[in-house]
Amino acid sequence: MENSIDPVRAYLTDLQDRICAAIEAADGSARFAEDNWQRPEGGGGRTRVLRDGAVFEQAGIGFSDVSGTRLPPSASAARPELAGAAWRAVGVSLVFHPRNPYLPTTHANVRHFRAERDGETVAWWFGGGFDLTPFYPFDEDVRLWHRTARDLCEPFGGAERYAAHKRWCDEYFFLKHRNETRGVGGLFFDDLHDDFERDFAYLRAVGDGFLDAYLPIVERRKDTPHGEREREFQLYRRGRYVEFNLVYDRGTLFGLQSGGRAESILMSLPPRVRWEYGFQPEAGSAEARLADYLRPRDWLGEAA
Repeated sequence: MENSIDPVRAYLTDLQDRICAAIEAADGSARFAEDNWQRPEGGGGRTRVLRDGAVFEQAGIGFSDVSGTRLPPSASAARPELAGAAWRAVGVSLVFHPRNPYLPTTHANVRHFRAERDGETVAWWFGGGFDLTPFYPFDEDVRLWHRTARDLCEPFGGAERYAAHKRWCDEYFFLKHRNETRGVGGLFFDDLHDDFERDFAYLRAVGDGFLDAYLPIVERRKDTPHGEREREFQLYRRGRYVEFNLVYDRGTLFGLQSGGRAESILMSLPPRVRWEYGFQPEAGSAEARLADYLRPRDWLGEAA
């Protein structure tokens, strides 16, 4: 069948396998445990979580292939033309929470959605991206992250594609109530449906590019000396991650409203986190420096 979902599903399950193998190798201690689950309304998935590793306090990566006959309110309100259509969504989503405060938290997601009515496809699209959330940022890490994002965009519109999907990432991962971005961004795209083969190729470039962007940062920062002060700041800043995922994230909302498995949907949340009323970092401190990174910027520029 032309434009079949089968090769997308095969790519995504392989991507999950490859990322798990790479992260286990980078951690060197812990391994992923797997939960296979079924969804009563249709479909299922496999959720893998690595806990208490040498490098990663928790690393979660899930594959899902879910379907239904009624879109949840968060989706049907945005796409009323799909009312009454049968739908199917496949995707891989990950969030990694490292131990070392100098090693950033990261998130990536690649997904495909399609809807059918009376046996005919009425809509399909691809979405995804990856973003980086440092607590003690290093310019060289941020530039590597964005260079990798820019380079993988090159065959798909080059600078124009990178600029558009970088901007989309900055705008999507923005905590309005805090007036700050969740981190230093990356790429984000949704509703990409111009040409199936080309759009699928871009999805693969983003999925494959994640490890190219993240693993070098892991090697640079995983053994950086740190103390209780840095750990406490890491836990405090993880609170922002929780706030975004529970208040703004569309994937979380879609998953919960569509009857998804709560444990898998909420695996993105950090294992330990703290909030502190009215926290203000000391002026001129390394913690205060983070604020300058939590706004949209041209991270490459002349340094690219």
